[in-house]
Amino acid sequence: MVIVTGGAGFIGSCLINYLNNKGIEDIIVVDHMTESDKWKNLIGKKFVDYLDKDEFRNLVNDDSISYPVNKIYHMGACSATTEKDVNYLIDNNFAYSKELFAFALRNDAQFIYASSAATYGGGENGYSDKTLDKLRPLNAYGYSKYVFDNWLHGNGYLNHVLGLKFFNVFGPNEYHKGSMSSMVFKAWKQVKDTGTVKLFESNDPAYVDGGQMRDFIYIKDVCRAIDKLEENSVRGIYNLGTGKANTWNALAGAVFASMNLPVNIEYIKMPESIIRQYQNFTEADMSKFGESSESFEFMTLEDSVSDYINTYLQKDWKYL
Repeated sequence: MVIVTGGAGFIGSCLINYLNNKGIEDIIVVDHMTESDKWKNLIGKKFVDYLDKDEFRNLVNDDSISYPVNKIYHMGACSATTEKDVNYLIDNNFAYSKELFAFALRNDAQFIYASSAATYGGGENGYSDKTLDKLRPLNAYGYSKYVFDNWLHGNGYLNHVLGLKFFNVFGPNEYHKGSMSSMVFKAWKQVKDTGTVKLFESNDPAYVDGGQMRDFIYIKDVCRAIDKLEENSVRGIYNLGTGKANTWNALAGAVFASMNLPVNIEYIKMPESIIRQYQNFTEADMSKFGESSESFEFMTLEDSVSDYINTYLQKDWKYL
């Protein structure tokens, strides 16, 4: 049996779709949907049971899961980089992860979990997944992921897990994320509504307006890359980006091109609330991934954006 936490969320639901396409349906979905539209992400997915996160957490701590579990994809987390309640983040992203990892150890189950590129902070010490040293997260979310990575490392558990430092993931099924949805989705909506894409002005003279850079990765590549790492039985913490940073201007340009429209960008002031924790550049060092997954090719930004927009966003049914 496979457990997918955050299974109704963005990455989790797309991962379930990928597993279904491989013929894997003995899946337990764990999530906490409240009043969101996350439930739509599960339409058409095949699984044997759904458990609310709080109920599931109690069952895990009581060792009362009635299914034989051989693999856990722990994708569930609070991923809001603007969340200020540190106690909540530590409980949800650190304590819960420790409890689930302990359950995996007791049950000899594989443990694959979501870390984050936010652990790298401003990137002063690079974006290499070959070391956990000298990282300084810029926000509490990144810190909560950093703490779990380092707890595993400090206790000698990295050879028991596959941790994934996700960079800027975009694609179908992210629609419930609101302000935390990708700029591809936001830009598509802006173009539909106003014909213009709004990007932040630069807060650093080293970058032109809209010239800040991110490592954008398509959700379909994320699922394929996870599968490749599992296929090669690797353990440890791995970056999951493309290894190639692109500017926000290039991203917006790809959106306009996919919609067959001329580029029309408006630059706006960056809010004071995020200036000090804003990353002007991220790019995953994918050399360790390449060593374990030779010949793996990521889609280009242009092809990824085009597939997202024309296969999903421009259709009546926008879900994977």
